[in-house]
Amino acid sequence: MEQRTYAMPLLNTCCGLSLKFGTIFSGVLGMLIGASTLVFILLTKNIKMRTIVIDTLPPEIVRIILAINLVMTIFISLLLVIGALKRNRWLMLPWVILAIMLAIGLLVSVIYTAVVFFISNYVFSGCLWLVFGLISIVIFLFMWYVVFSYYKMIEFEKGRGPYARPPRQ
Repeated sequence: MEQRTYAMPLLNTCCGLSLKFGTIFSGVLGMLIGASTLVFILLTKNIKMRTIVIDTLPPEIVRIILAINLVMTIFISLLLVIGALKRNRWLMLPWVILAIMLAIGLLVSVIYTAVVFFISNYVFSGCLWLVFGLISIVIFLFMWYVVFSYYKMIEFEKGRGPYARPPRQ
């Protein structure tokens, strides 16, 4: 049996559980975080949202843009869950792409916010933001890696044919 090698080794489990469970967990967690953030943004009236790129737009427009992004995140996370359950890698691909872009955006945001704290002489807040932000980025990248490993596992199984495939979990 041919074993593929990748430049990046893939995971076999997610913290001792199956990659399928880790993928579904990532999708459900993405939907929950997206929905709770959407509710928070839509229900909070006096919120000051500062962004790096779109600070020149009126706050209502920024709120609408964020709401649309969160709805798309919820939808893509739902596609991930459905793709994991049906073992369809094409339904999982949008989440794999979105998550790596979000990780890059999160890294930029954490560094930018920490620098703003440091410039404003809030050194302790900047350090806390940096430490907890980097921890959250590592967790987020691990969850992406779990989904990517499951995606690659399904891709490899699809190429083997129906008679060589192990039974479904």
